[in-house]
Amino acid sequence: MIKRIEHLGIAVESIEESLPVFETLFDKSSYKTEIVESEFVRTAFLQVGESKIELVEATDPNSAIAKYLSKNKQGFHHVAFEVDDLESELSRLADKGFELIHATPKDGADNKRIAFLHPKSTAGLLVELCQEKRE
Repeated sequence: MIKRIEHLGIAVESIEESLPVFETLFDKSSYKTEIVESEFVRTAFLQVGESKIELVEATDPNSAIAKYLSKNKQGFHHVAFEVDDLESELSRLADKGFELIHATPKDGADNKRIAFLHPKSTAGLLVELCQEKRE
């Protein structure tokens, strides 16, 4: 079951250049930056109320973010929803006809397991599902 909006993803050319803009906008500092090797990205997170803003920068010119930025301007990239059980939610959505980019969850940023749904099946919106990693 989808619980809430976990974060909004914003594709940026440079976290060094973009992060100060968002830190000033929200009057908050980023609480975490990290590299996600599996996605070839560097991320920075800001907590804004109950949700977060994730800045996403490519670390490889062949990454999905680099390809996105080669065709689009910097800006809104995806919405991430927190779920109770990622595998069950992926199964439910696949059964309902949603196209999965990731049929199997993978490690993502901020201690999450993630999977994406293809925008073709979500009215043009890139949707990420995420669940806190369990120890």
